[in-house]
Amino acid sequence: MYQINEPTTLLVYLVDHCHKKRNDAKNLLKYKQVNVNGDTITRYDYELKPGDILTIGEKQKNPLPFPILFENEDIIVIDKPCGLVAEQTRSNKDRTAYAIVKDYLKKKGDDIYLVHRLDQYTSGVMMFVKNKKLYYELTHNWNDYVVTRGYKAIVEGKLSSDKGTIDNYLEENKGQKVYVGSPKRGKRAITHYQVEKVKGHYSLLDVHLDTGRKNQIRVHMAHIHHPIIGDQKYGGTTNPIKRLGLHAYEFAFRHPFTKQVMSFKSDMPFEMKRLMGIKR
Repeated sequence: MYQINEPTTLLVYLVDHCHKKRNDAKNLLKYKQVNVNGDTITRYDYELKPGDILTIGEKQKNPLPFPILFENEDIIVIDKPCGLVAEQTRSNKDRTAYAIVKDYLKKKGDDIYLVHRLDQYTSGVMMFVKNKKLYYELTHNWNDYVVTRGYKAIVEGKLSSDKGTIDNYLEENKGQKVYVGSPKRGKRAITHYQVEKVKGHYSLLDVHLDTGRKNQIRVHMAHIHHPIIGDQKYGGTTNPIKRLGLHAYEFAFRHPFTKQVMSFKSDMPFEMKRLMGIKR
């Protein structure tokens, strides 16, 4: 057990004060063997403050069928797999991310509130709240606290520009399909994108949102005639990885009460990397 005496970051502390080799320290974090104040931490750049207690132990068995990226008394952040519904629908009430996490937290005596959603076939970072006061504050002022919503998207074709912004209004029809509509009836949606890599018929984009509308990235990519791979609903004609090519790799928000910016990341899925020839 180590008590932190001065501000630093986790990886630096493990190397300088715990006398770990850099690769060994990274493996400790990767395999969830480092705890700070009782919470498992995996981020290299996690900020340590004077008074924090750091412990190094054995890898704990994951109680959920998907990774827990972070958990404390206020929130729990998961790495949602592709295909898992975020919340209950008429036909699916039990096999949802919400239901699975709820069952886990119930055994610990914790509550759960849904504040953050991902499409069923979008994988990546998804956050739930355990504190009712925090839930009300976030749901009423969500955009005031969200700092980053980052996605990796593989789209069909090569874009004419390396970066751009799509700013329009989205509506939803009775068949639950979202489309670009009018300012009078629709909700404003803003998507920023940058091309990271082109390989053959496909382009890997780094996407960030100013707004979080339903199916926003999927509709916007289709609108500029570069639908996401595997997205038959919005015009995709190819499916080389047998899933939707969209992954929420980063989510960050400013905690309303502590004022701390909390950031969470998920590595891009292997099948998306393989398609684009990314080895790391």
